[in-house]
Amino acid sequence: MFQSSRPLTIAEKLVRLNWPVLVLVACLAAIGTATLYSVAGGSFEPWAQRHAQRCLAGLLLLTACALVPARLWRAAAVPVYLMALVLLAAVPFAGVEAMGAKRWLAVAGLQIQPSEFMKVGLVLMLASVYAALPPGEVSKPRWVGLVLALIAVPVMLTLKQPDLGTALLFLGLGLGIMFLAGVALGYFAGGILVTLAALPLAASRLHDYQRRRIETFLDPAADPLGSGYHITQAKIALGAGGWAGQGYLNGSQNRLDFVPEKMTDFIFVVIGEEWGFLGASTVLALFAALIVCLFASALRARGDTFGRLVIGGGALSLSIYVMINVAMVTGLIPVVGVPLPLISYGGTALMTLMVALGIAMSVRIHDGAPPRI
Repeated sequence: MFQSSRPLTIAEKLVRLNWPVLVLVACLAAIGTATLYSVAGGSFEPWAQRHAQRCLAGLLLLTACALVPARLWRAAAVPVYLMALVLLAAVPFAGVEAMGAKRWLAVAGLQIQPSEFMKVGLVLMLASVYAALPPGEVSKPRWVGLVLALIAVPVMLTLKQPDLGTALLFLGLGLGIMFLAGVALGYFAGGILVTLAALPLAASRLHDYQRRRIETFLDPAADPLGSGYHITQAKIALGAGGWAGQGYLNGSQNRLDFVPEKMTDFIFVVIGEEWGFLGASTVLALFAALIVCLFASALRARGDTFGRLVIGGGALSLSIYVMINVAMVTGLIPVVGVPLPLISYGGTALMTLMVALGIAMSVRIHDGAPPRI
């Protein structure tokens, strides 16, 4: 492998940036800004302008993280994970309550969501653990147990908020990284059996609102003006979009405020109503292209376990977010409150995603190979 005889300059690092990923991120962010403009009835306030500003700041943050050598990110894995864990543990005691849940902390006049930091911390921590293990050790029970404990702690803390959607994302992300690391498939088969056996117990411990969401998922028409309102209106709006949509700024369900949470969790519904099946499919194609680019970078880092798992973990996190959000708003799974990355309005989620993408690019830049455009 080619090895540079001197440290890379800033200009050389910028050349090595994954420019296709940057272009795709910018396109999705622009779609989010345009959709939030429509959500506000053709106004940049209160969401579109702030989203655009955050996206620009996020792209700068992504680039700054990409310029940091990957070895420093590996060294930061334990501190970042522990910091995120402390913030998560503080939420039940000092968290800000909204809509019956404590998921945010007020810091210097801003509301931050600690679970978003844990998405980066968990990926870094698991990648660091597996990078320190010889390949033949990853399936040893003691290491499998350690990794499961590292996953279980943030899952349990998130469930206490309560935030089932993010807890499931942590679980899926952690198990996905275990799979990418080469853990024996027998563990996953055993986990599926244990999960199936534990379903009755889990069902008995659901919060009332979570139980209502499942009942609504099974029969949304049973309470169309109550618990079934969100998904019923989402399906109406998506159906109204048809093949080519009702036109930008012309979505009737959007303009008449029938679509709930349309600036956050249900923003994909607005896209579907205004741009139809073709527009919604284009957005999903852009996400698919972004995820494929990330997994391709992970494959190129095959000789670097930490880099491969960091990039793969970022791609997995993005994949899970998109799949859950789209499945949720189309009625394929119960509503669990997961936003659409880069498009939904939100600050902490956007910035942590940009950090994750920046770390993934850091691996690409500093892998010692010749520049790739």
